[in-house]
Amino acid sequence: MPLVSTKEMFEKAYKGGYAIGAFNVNNMEIVQGITQAAMEENSPVILQVSAGARKYAKHNYLIKLVEAAIMETGLPIALHLDHGENFDICKACVDGGFSSVMIDGSKYSFEENIAITRQVVEYAHAHGVTVEGELGKLAGIEDDVNVSDEDAQFTNPAEVEEFVTRTGVDSLAIAIGTSHGAYKFKPGQKPRLRFDILEEVQKRLPGFPIVLHGASSVPQEFVAQVNQYGGSMPDAIGIPEEMLRQAASLAVCKINIDSDLRLCMTAAVRKHLSEHPDHFDPRQYLADGRQAIQDMVRHKIRDVLGSSGKA
Repeated sequence: MPLVSTKEMFEKAYKGGYAIGAFNVNNMEIVQGITQAAMEENSPVILQVSAGARKYAKHNYLIKLVEAAIMETGLPIALHLDHGENFDICKACVDGGFSSVMIDGSKYSFEENIAITRQVVEYAHAHGVTVEGELGKLAGIEDDVNVSDEDAQFTNPAEVEEFVTRTGVDSLAIAIGTSHGAYKFKPGQKPRLRFDILEEVQKRLPGFPIVLHGASSVPQEFVAQVNQYGGSMPDAIGIPEEMLRQAASLAVCKINIDSDLRLCMTAAVRKHLSEHPDHFDPRQYLADGRQAIQDMVRHKIRDVLGSSGKA
């Protein structure tokens, strides 16, 4: 089975009231952990590659890892470029075998965002690749994305119809209060998502798939485990999972998760090395990290996204 497009995935998810997990990948163990969980749950899955991942693992290695995962699992898997910053990066991924790309023009003016997004859409669609655009700016830091709280902007629902019509995008990432990284809210601050914006966008774009970036929940048991075994992650706070479940029941068809994977894997590796100071074989501690990824993704699919049995 080859890589699949996100188009049919999102149509089914919208009608079914669930979301597809889009999990960022950087190495073999992460790919294996994600796809093993998805296979166990018989769930469709999106594997995402950021600019940072392409720099770290290289394009060809990542492509071959994902191809191997398809051979091993037989699952419908989409390979998606996360936060493509310009046309050239998106073109390289389209030409290099990705089935979906995101062009993030949110740092530009509305008109400039439309222009660059339309350019990517025209090229990608000519090659059978779907495109995700973005309106609004999420705060936080993740790989090459770095947006301060002061520069963050909620999506303006009044702009979404014009943006989608003029660009031809297949899905739209919006900003309703999620943010990148593991520090999404300040201590004592009540987590809040602007569901009023999401509902207004859904009214204006009926049946159109919406994407949530920066949607890790940062489970506190893993924060505690990282800190217990020598780490330092004070005040790491994420998005409550019940809010993500609510979003998945509405127009959100794709929920991006990265920090939770980093967190659980790091916690597992730190614990292993602390409890087994004599171990120096990477297969020993990375196996624990891979299992942590698998357990995390299984939980997300089953209890948050609602995509079990939907492959």
